[in-house]
Amino acid sequence: MAKNGQDALPPPYSVAVHTQPPNNYYNGVVYGADPHMKIPNHPQYIAQHSPPVVPPQVTNVGPPPKEKQKCCQNNAQVYKGLAAAILVLALLGVGIWLGVRYGIRAANSSFYYSGDSKNPQIANPHLTTYDTCPINATQCDGIKECQLGTDEMNCVRFIENNVLEVKTPGDGPFLPVCYSNWDKKYADQTCAQLGFRQSYSSKPSQFQSTMNLELTGTSSSPLIQSSVNISSSCANQETVSLQCVDCGKRQLVSRIIGGTAAKSGDWPWQVSLQYRGSHVCGGVLISQDFVLTAAHCFPSPAYRVASNWRVFAGIVSLMDQPRPYLIERILVNENYNSDTNDQDVALLKLTSPVTFSDTIQPACLPNTGQELKDGTSCFTTGFGITNEGATTPSNNLMEVSVDIIGMTTCNSPSMYNGAVTRYMLCAGKLEGGKDSCQGDSGGPLVCQGGSLWYLVGLTSWGAGCGQQNKPGIYTKVSSVLPWIYSSMQEEKP
Repeated sequence: MAKNGQDALPPPYSVAVHTQPPNNYYNGVVYGADPHMKIPNHPQYIAQHSPPVVPPQVTNVGPPPKEKQKCCQNNAQVYKGLAAAILVLALLGVGIWLGVRYGIRAANSSFYYSGDSKNPQIANPHLTTYDTCPINATQCDGIKECQLGTDEMNCVRFIENNVLEVKTPGDGPFLPVCYSNWDKKYADQTCAQLGFRQSYSSKPSQFQSTMNLELTGTSSSPLIQSSVNISSSCANQETVSLQCVDCGKRQLVSRIIGGTAAKSGDWPWQVSLQYRGSHVCGGVLISQDFVLTAAHCFPSPAYRVASNWRVFAGIVSLMDQPRPYLIERILVNENYNSDTNDQDVALLKLTSPVTFSDTIQPACLPNTGQELKDGTSCFTTGFGITNEGATTPSNNLMEVSVDIIGMTTCNSPSMYNGAVTRYMLCAGKLEGGKDSCQGDSGGPLVCQGGSLWYLVGLTSWGAGCGQQNKPGIYTKVSSVLPWIYSSMQEEKP
C-alpha cells in the first residue's frame, strides 16, 4: 500500500492482479505476491502498455490444390469426405438430442457448477462440470430437479436495508417477504440456505411493494422459496429485514488516514493469504467459514492446491502471526477473464470456522443493486508494497483513504479508455498518491453505510502505483453477488 511521496517517503503505490496484465495495456500492474519467491508462474508486478486488443481472425489460405492425376484417387477422396461429413452430422445430432434430453445451461450462473468434484482442494476455472437437469426444470420452485441443485440457487437476495427478497418460480421476479409469521426458524433456515451457519438478527422493515410474498407454513423443505406464496400486500406494510452474520464493525478511531499503519482491530476482516510461507495476496473474511479474494491470485494449478495455503486473520504485522487457518477448497470464478481482469473473484472455504473477536470480524457483503455516489470516501487496506518497484511486502498492515470515481470518468481516454467493465469500479485520487499495490490483491475496499462497513470492492488491478489519472481498479462485489452466494450455498458447512 502506497502513500504520498514527500522527501524520504516512498512514492505512491498501485493495484495488481494476475500473472499477465490485461493484454499489455496501460503501463499498469497486476497485484500479486512477493517477487522474491522462487516459484514458477508466480503472480508478478508487470508493466502494462496498451489497451487490450482482440487480434483479427485470419483465415490461412494454403497453396492451390494440385491437379488431380488419377480418377481413383479422386473418388477415394470424395468417399472419405462424404463419410466424414455423415459421421460429423450423426455426432452433432446425438449431441443435440442429449443436450435437450438431459441437460441445460441457463444464461445466468445458477444453472452450472464449477470445479473439480473429484478433488475438493482444487477448483480449476478452465474445467467446468455442468449440472444435469431435466428439460422441464423450473428455477426457484423449491424442488431440486437438477442433480447438483443449481436450479434452486440464486433464489434469495437482499436489497436496501437488508430487506429479504425471494425469487418466484421460473422467470418470475424477486419479491419481498412479509414479516407476518416470520420467526427465528425461518431466519436460520434462509441464512443456512445461503451458506451461513445461522441467522444473526431479523426485524420488520417498512417497505412498500405492489406484490409481496407471504409465508405459508406448510412446506417441509429447507428452501425458503418453497414456503411462500404471492400476496398483494403485507400486514402493516412490514417486510423482513434479515442479517445472517454480525458484520462490518470495527474499533472507533479518530485520526487522519492516508497510507498509515493500521492498529489492531481497525480492519478486523483483513487477512493475509500465504503460499508456502510467503505473503501473496490479501483476502476478506465474510463469515466464519468463507474468505473472498481475487481470482488472479491463483494463476496456475499449483496455486489452486489448498494445502499450499495458510490464512492469517486478525493480524496487523506479518512478523507477529497467530496460528493460521487452513483452506479446504478454492473456488475461482469460472467467468474470470485473465485477459481483461473481468470478474476477478475467488472464494475460499476454510477447514474450520473462525472464532470472532475484537480483532477478527467479517465485513458485510453489499446489498443487491447497491451503488455508490462519485466522490464517496472509502478505505482500502493491505500488506502490499509501499512504493512502486519495491520487492518485498510491507510488514505492517497499511490503510489509505480513497474516493469512488465514476465509470464515465474512469473509462475516459485520459484514464482507462474503456477497459473498466460493469464488474469493476474505480477508487483512488485523480491527482495520484493514494492507491493499492502489489501484494494488496484480493484485499478489501470498504465503505461505511450507517454504523456498518460494507465490502464494495476487491483489489484487482491498476496502471502503475498511485499515478496521476490512474486510480486502482477493484472487482465490484455487488455485481458478483450471485456467484458468491451460489458458491457459498454449494460449499455450506
